[in-house]
Amino acid sequence: MKYFILIAAVFFIGCGGEPNITDADLDGNVLFDPSLYSPEQFLISKSKPNPTEEEKQKAVIIVAHGYTATTFEWNEFKRYVDSTQADVLVSQVLLGGHGRTYQDFKNSSWRDWQASIIDEYQKLVQSGYRNISFAGSSTGGPLIVNLFAQSFFKNSIEPKHVFLIDPIIVPSNKSLSMIGIFGPMLGYIESGEMTAEERKHWYKFRPQETLQELQDIITITRKDLESGILFPNSTHVSIYKSLYDDVVDRVSAVMLYNGIETQKPEMKKVSLPHSGIHVITRLEGRANVTEQDRVLQKKVFDEMIQDLKSKQ
Repeated sequence: MKYFILIAAVFFIGCGGEPNITDADLDGNVLFDPSLYSPEQFLISKSKPNPTEEEKQKAVIIVAHGYTATTFEWNEFKRYVDSTQADVLVSQVLLGGHGRTYQDFKNSSWRDWQASIIDEYQKLVQSGYRNISFAGSSTGGPLIVNLFAQSFFKNSIEPKHVFLIDPIIVPSNKSLSMIGIFGPMLGYIESGEMTAEERKHWYKFRPQETLQELQDIITITRKDLESGILFPNSTHVSIYKSLYDDVVDRVSAVMLYNGIETQKPEMKKVSLPHSGIHVITRLEGRANVTEQDRVLQKKVFDEMIQDLKSKQ
């Protein structure tokens, strides 16, 4: 049925048209991600470029958001870490091409998205940080996993821990696989219902070019997982996959767990929160949030912090 919905969309949206973007949308020329103006408030490489010997030993976690999102997706985690005085440094990366205009996003590739993750890691290493971890939500997951598939960390600082929050390897909506056929005719796809707050931090319109890039990175990662991806000896992996997430298929968690090879079996784990929220680590701006959602989010945050502290 979803295939027919996508095909029908061709006729309703038109052939390669441009969306009607307003000043209330991130896609326009007014709203931009705040990290572009004040990077020192988001990136540890900017706020602490010359760490003390003590700071060099602290746990630093680079957090990467998902497709069409911005640094907003990890604000709650950053505030929670600060409120608990966990002595963990959080570096919120803005994926390349994101947080800017629709045209900037349209022109970006998945390698552009990934480049900002690489850049922050390299700057932290150059500054002397030695205890570095990663967290990726949704598309941030395969962008990070791809680095391990490329043996990016060989002869460099091995990440201590990798947290994958609803990582997209297989989408729930299988029509994404047909974007290469119908994408040029569609031009773009409008996101589903969004709150006014979400429209400030997520793209309302998804250029077909970026959907093809999304399809490319998840296909590449899926094939790498089928062959097996060897993680460094000291790297632990935690996968969190909401049971009722309608964006990412549950098989994504299975493929990651089976495809990632760690030094010891106990160095990787999977958690399946009883939630229908895609990316439980972000609740702000959503239309309906329950107390159970908040409890689950706190549980995930506490586990992440515990793991970061225990691996120091």
